[in-house]
Amino acid sequence: MIKLSAAVVAVAVLSGLAFEAGAQQAMPSFKNVQAPPSADTRQEREGSAWTIDLPLGSRIPSTIDTVTYNYQRQTIPSMISDAYASQGNLGGEGINMLFFDRQASTPFFFNDAVAHWIPTFEKQKFYNVYVPMTIASYNFGGNKENAQNRLNAVFAGNVNRRIGVGAHVDYIHSKGCYDNQAAKNFNFGLSFYYLGDRYEGQAFFNRFTTTIKANGGITDDLYILDPAELQGGDDRIQPKSIPTRLTRAQNRLNGTEFYMNHAFKMGFWEEEQVNDTLTRRKYVPVTKLLYSLDYRAGHHQFKNLDGEEGREFWPNAYFNAGRTDDNTRYQTLSNTFGISMIEGFRRWAKFALAAYATYEYRHFEQNDPALYAPDADATELTPYPDSFIPPKGNEHLLWVGGRLSKQKGAILTYNADARFGLTGSAAGDIDINGDIATRFRMLGDTVSIRAYGWFRNQAAPYLMQNYISNHFVWSNDFGKTRSFRVGGELVIPWTRTTLSAGVENIQNYIYFDHESLPRQYGGSVQVFSARLDQKLKFGIWNWNNTITYQTSSNSDVIPLPALSIYSNMFLHFRAFKVLDIQLGIDCDWYSRYYGLELQPATMTFHTQKETKVGNYAFCNAYVTARLYKVRFYVLWSHVNQGFFSKDYFSMPHYPVNPRRLMFGLSVDFAN
Repeated sequence: MIKLSAAVVAVAVLSGLAFEAGAQQAMPSFKNVQAPPSADTRQEREGSAWTIDLPLGSRIPSTIDTVTYNYQRQTIPSMISDAYASQGNLGGEGINMLFFDRQASTPFFFNDAVAHWIPTFEKQKFYNVYVPMTIASYNFGGNKENAQNRLNAVFAGNVNRRIGVGAHVDYIHSKGCYDNQAAKNFNFGLSFYYLGDRYEGQAFFNRFTTTIKANGGITDDLYILDPAELQGGDDRIQPKSIPTRLTRAQNRLNGTEFYMNHAFKMGFWEEEQVNDTLTRRKYVPVTKLLYSLDYRAGHHQFKNLDGEEGREFWPNAYFNAGRTDDNTRYQTLSNTFGISMIEGFRRWAKFALAAYATYEYRHFEQNDPALYAPDADATELTPYPDSFIPPKGNEHLLWVGGRLSKQKGAILTYNADARFGLTGSAAGDIDINGDIATRFRMLGDTVSIRAYGWFRNQAAPYLMQNYISNHFVWSNDFGKTRSFRVGGELVIPWTRTTLSAGVENIQNYIYFDHESLPRQYGGSVQVFSARLDQKLKFGIWNWNNTITYQTSSNSDVIPLPALSIYSNMFLHFRAFKVLDIQLGIDCDWYSRYYGLELQPATMTFHTQKETKVGNYAFCNAYVTARLYKVRFYVLWSHVNQGFFSKDYFSMPHYPVNPRRLMFGLSVDFAN
C-alpha cells in the first residue's frame, strides 16, 4: 500500500508540475520592466509558516518557533497545560485536564496518551523562507541516574518562491526521576510543497517510535507524603529507591503518516496596475479541483515479563498468566475529492464555497486467541468471553460534506463546515461546526470577538467496540455519542485581557471506568468552562495570569479540577543592547479532585473514587535569554518542593518530578 501511495504521489506531483510549466510558458510577460517586490513577497523573505486542515488541505497561518517567552516550559511534563495529569516523565503518557483544551480521541486510542510528543496532522508545519533555515535545540538536565535529554531540529529551504522542502527530527531520552519509567521517543519527517498559479501540491511523511517503561505507579504514596512513617523515622529518601508496582513492563508504540494534497485551479488572466507606468498580467483562480490522500498506520505492543507482578496488578489474564505480549495494529487510507469556489476572485465573491466526498478504509489487527498455546497453569486464567470478537476487522466509510468560509476582510470572517456519514459505522454520523469573528475600534484600539459552535453525532471507534488483549477483552454495542458545544472569546488589547467561555452537552459519553473498561453513560453530561487571561506590565516588570474555572455535571463520568491557575511573574529587559532576558518564577496550581488514573496495559486513563490529587503549587525559577539567533535558559524546576506540602501528585500514585536543574539551548542557523 505504501509503494502504491508513493507511485500515486510521483505521478500526481509530476503531472501537476508539468501542468504548471505549460501554464508558465503560456503566461503573458510583463509589458514593461520587472515589478518591484510586493508586500507579500517581502513577508515571504522574512519567513512564514502554515499548517493545513482536513479534508481539503486549506492553509492556516502559523508561526516559526523562535519565541523567547516561556521557552523553558517545554521541558517540564506537568506543565504542558495549566492542569495536566502525567505519569511524571518527559515523553510519557498524559492527559489534559482542561476539558475544552483536550484533543478529541482518535481511532487508535493508544496515540492519544502521547499525542503531545508525537507528530500529528495538526502540528505539521510548512515553511516559506528566503534563505535556508535550520533551528536546532538541545535540552538537558539531571544526573547519570535520572538524565533527561531532548534534541530536536527543524530544517526548511526554498528552491524558489513556489517550491519549498522541509524536514524535522525530535529525539527524547529521559531515564525518569523515579524507577522503571524511562522513555525514549524518536520522530522524524519530511515535507514538500509547490504553490503555482494553476497547480498547488503539499505533502509530508512522518514516522515516530515511542518506548515507555510502565511502572504502574509507586507502591505506597507515603514514600512521598511521609517517608519517615515507612522508614522508621528517616524522612530522607531517594526517588529512584521508591518501589514501584511494575518493574518489567513497557509500552512500545510506532506510527507512520503520509499525506498529500493537490489543487488544480481554473481561472482567467487580468492586468494589474503596479504603478503609474507599469502593469503586469496576473492569473486569477476562480475554481479549484481538489484531491487529498491520507495514509496512517500504527502498532502498539505491551509487554510484561513478571507474571507475579502481573497477577497482583491485573485481575484478569485471558491467554498467559506468566507474561503478557499484546499487539494491536491499525491502518487507514482515505481519499478526498472536492471542488471549491475561491474567495475574492471578483469583488462580489465575498466567500469561498466547497463540496467534497471522502472514502476511508480502516483495518485493525489484534491478538488472535486461536494462536495462543494453553497456559502451563490454566487454572490461573480467566475464562475467555463467549462472545466472538474477530481478531481482524475492516471498516469502509464514506462521508460527503461542504464548507462555506470568508477569511479575507478586516471586519468579519467566518467558517462553517458540515459533514455527513453515509456508509459503514459512519452511517448517520453528523459533524457540523463553525466560527465567526469580528473586530471593531474602541478607545483607540481594536477589540476582537469570536464565537464558535459544533454539533456532532459520532459512532464509537472500532477499538472501543472490539478489543482483545491478555488483561482486557471487551465487545460493546455502543450507540452514537452526541455533543453540542458553543463558546466565545473576547480580546481587549489595551487592558491585555482575554475572556473566553463555553458550554458543552454530551449524551452517550464513552469513558473508562474504575475497572479500566470502556463504558457509555446513557444520560447527558454538561461541562461549563470560563477562562480569564490577564497580563500586567509596568516597565520591565510583568505578571501574566491565566485562571480557568470548569465544572462537570457528573464528576463520576467526567472528573475535572474546578479551578486552575497559571501565574508567571518575571522581569523582561535588554542588557548590553543585544541580550534579551526574561528572569522570573512561574507556578501551576489546580484544585483537588478525584484524578484520572493511568492503565499502563492500554495507555488509557480511567476514573476512580479513592484518591484525590491537586491543591499543590508546582513552581519554577528560570532565566531565559536571547542573543541574536541563539536562545538559552537555566531552569530550577519544582523549586518549592517540600516547602508547604509534599502532596505533589498529578495522578494517583504518580508523583511529579522532584526539584532539578535543567538547561536548554536553541540556535537559528538562518543566514
